[in-house]
Amino acid sequence: MKEEYVFVMAGGGTAGHVLPALVVAKELRRRGHEAIFFGTRTGFEARLVPAEGFPVEWIAIGGLKGLGWNRKIRTLAQLPGSVWRAARWMREVRPGALFSMGGYVAGPPMIAGWLQRIPMVVMEPNAMPGFTSRKMARVVRRALVSFPETADWFPPGVAEISGLPVREEFFAIAPREPGSVLSVLITGGSQGSRRLNQAARESWPFIREARLPVRILHQAGQTEAAALRAEFAATGLEGEVRGYIEDMPAAFAQADLVVCRSGAGAVAELAAAGKPSVLVPFPFAADDHQKKNARAMERVGAARVVLDEQMNGARLFEEIRALAGDRERLMAMGRAARSLARPGAARRAADVLEELAREAQKRGSSG
Repeated sequence: MKEEYVFVMAGGGTAGHVLPALVVAKELRRRGHEAIFFGTRTGFEARLVPAEGFPVEWIAIGGLKGLGWNRKIRTLAQLPGSVWRAARWMREVRPGALFSMGGYVAGPPMIAGWLQRIPMVVMEPNAMPGFTSRKMARVVRRALVSFPETADWFPPGVAEISGLPVREEFFAIAPREPGSVLSVLITGGSQGSRRLNQAARESWPFIREARLPVRILHQAGQTEAAALRAEFAATGLEGEVRGYIEDMPAAFAQADLVVCRSGAGAVAELAAAGKPSVLVPFPFAADDHQKKNARAMERVGAARVVLDEQMNGARLFEEIRALAGDRERLMAMGRAARSLARPGAARRAADVLEELAREAQKRGSSG
């Protein structure tokens, strides 16, 4: 009879931390296990996790990186109580293993897991691990990473390349040969990007004057969508501006080129879909990890990188025009992106968690 375990899911604050953990939690639930999240009432986990039917143990904790001293002092004051609460819960429940996506929310449960000798697995999708993952690198049993260079931050033999859990629809996207009209998807994420919105707005006169055959689909975020939509309609260019794209895999499938930020989730989706991209790293990301993600894509020939301060309408137009005139390069970039794809990341994470839980159970039985 197969054993059923309780697993701790640590990581929250942003959707980028929560959504991959949810994919892994669903895989664990499919296998008959119980997945319980630790999170805060102010992070994305407060809305996303209960909506998927998973319980949450609430803690109070804030960030440390890039914040003022008042916020840092408040976070440090919250830390002991949150660690104590998580440790007490783990002492009573004795979970089989802990899975962490990193982020400040993962700090207290990971410290508690270490104190309670719970085997821990960290999934680190960025080229440079985040603050929590770096600080806990020496005590985790396994590290599931997306880039080879990330493994250097962990002890030998701990890290393996698994990729980031991505919806299967992205992997199902077939390679697309650009036609006579280049289809360009521009997205700054669900909330949009002021920099990309402004650069897109400034690029439209250049595109129109050059009579560049492109079709633009632009996710601008709800705040600026209405104004941008009206301005775009006045240009007469082919395409549309939306506040939010509900079916992003479908948008990827129709795109010949994607212009976006370079968070771990975006990079994983580009790889899964095999899409060439122009990446504009968000300059205020913790530890500048978006730039490192973008450079990792650039090194294999999957992307062009334009720094945030260099991105404007003229530069965006030049990037699109250059790639529109080199269809072979676009196809090669797409193949290079897909070479980084790692399907089955959630299944692999679940396999590792089950393996560690069984080992811990055997040690407990023999002890």
